[in-house]
Amino acid sequence: MKRSDVQNKTSTTIEVKLQRRDFRQKAPRNTLSVGEVATRSGLSISAIHFYETKGLIKTQRNAGNHRRYPRDVLRRVAVVKVAQRAGISLSAIRAAFASLPNGRTPTAKDWSQLSRHWKDHLDSRIAEMTKLRDRLSICIGCGCLSLKTCRLRNLGDKLAAEGQGARLLESSP
Repeated sequence: MKRSDVQNKTSTTIEVKLQRRDFRQKAPRNTLSVGEVATRSGLSISAIHFYETKGLIKTQRNAGNHRRYPRDVLRRVAVVKVAQRAGISLSAIRAAFASLPNGRTPTAKDWSQLSRHWKDHLDSRIAEMTKLRDRLSICIGCGCLSLKTCRLRNLGDKLAAEGQGARLLESSP
């Protein structure tokens, strides 16, 4: 074979060298994905999204339009969980967070102040629950379950005119 024949011969094998790139965007170390927040907080992703829609936590979007949460969101979520467990409504929690300067995450001092404000509410709820418990145990404990003698009786649904709910349990001393 002549040298000129070798130069004019084409190859049937094509070798392509690709540069391997990781297209996943690296998140800044000071933010967390929604999955990371869920894992670290013990909540479901849907609960994290729910808290966000209720204004309890805030998020930012990255260039790929993914939610990114600041790390201090974990403390906020912890405060929400504790407050909810104590019976504080989400609207009351949101209002408490709104009272913080610049909407920042509560510190230990902030939590002390927030909990003092919620103490009266909790004391009231405890009193209501105690009253309910005591009345139910008397009613159930008597064994009669008679609608003729029961203090919770509402003959002819007369209490409907007073409003919704268990009127005798809510209004009796």
